[in-house]
Amino acid sequence: MKLKKLTGISIASAMTFFGSSAFAECGDITMADMNWPSATLMANVDKIILEEGYGCSVEMVVGATTTTFASMNEKGEPDVAGELWINAVREPLNAAMAEGRLHSALNGPITELGEGWWIPPYTAAKHPELKTVLDILDNPQLFPDKEDPSKGAFVGCPAGWGCQLSNINLFRAFEMEKKGWVLIDPGSQAGLDGSLIKANEREENWFGYYWSPTSIIGKYNMKLVPFGVPFAGAENWDGCIAKAEQDCADPKPSAWTESEVHTVVTDNFKNKAGPAMDYFAKRIFPGSVMGSMLVFMEEEQADGVDAAAEFMSRHEDLWMSWLPADVAAKVKASL
Repeated sequence: MKLKKLTGISIASAMTFFGSSAFAECGDITMADMNWPSATLMANVDKIILEEGYGCSVEMVVGATTTTFASMNEKGEPDVAGELWINAVREPLNAAMAEGRLHSALNGPITELGEGWWIPPYTAAKHPELKTVLDILDNPQLFPDKEDPSKGAFVGCPAGWGCQLSNINLFRAFEMEKKGWVLIDPGSQAGLDGSLIKANEREENWFGYYWSPTSIIGKYNMKLVPFGVPFAGAENWDGCIAKAEQDCADPKPSAWTESEVHTVVTDNFKNKAGPAMDYFAKRIFPGSVMGSMLVFMEEEQADGVDAAAEFMSRHEDLWMSWLPADVAAKVKASL
């Protein structure tokens, strides 16, 4: 058995040595190392796989959503942005893609991402009847406010955040005050996090706003609740829900606007990447996996490099499923 194992490693090593020329066209590429945990993890996983599996030489470039997009759009670099949240750059990105400068290699590199209204897993398990936000709104007694237990508590966004406006207007649109709810301003992110953490540690019901992927959602396995109504259109959202209350006279009930995330590449990369483009099309992180990795990063104070190494060790079956067998063998042999 030992001889067979050594032979397999030798073959994989030989494939790495002799087979790299098959992907030589990938060459030197630049990749955005975005300044939030999920994006830096993803970028460093991509770096390992592109270098060890496809023979690329990857240079990491510090980035953020708007600055990375502007550089890609105007200068054609970096070549890859693994986790580009496009709501802030949708119109210029669409124009760049229509003109062929940039391309979407994948829509949705992480599942279960986005903003919305959440409940703890034990609440969902104990009350399976709470399938949608509409169901929850009919049961304020399950989420009693600390100051007035006769009311249900909905925890919104801190004052000054853009999402505060959306939560206020959705609170109005669903007529939550009439249904027995109060809207709680947590005051700060620390207050919002503290409210969610305290409820989970005490196994108390909690209902409020948050977003994913984040370590706190991953740590407590919070459940995103479908609204039970469709998205009521961009005119309602952008023209009312997302504005100040005085500028939104008649908000309509709506699901939260979609948070759209793409892996975006330059035309230069697409033309020379060859099979590496197929990798990006298949590289999808399940939300639960990403959440567990974000918890690891927070608890261990791990950077993207260390987190990528941990991911490759923990989730071999996942990343190998993204790759052809010969490429997966090269990557595995390199670790």
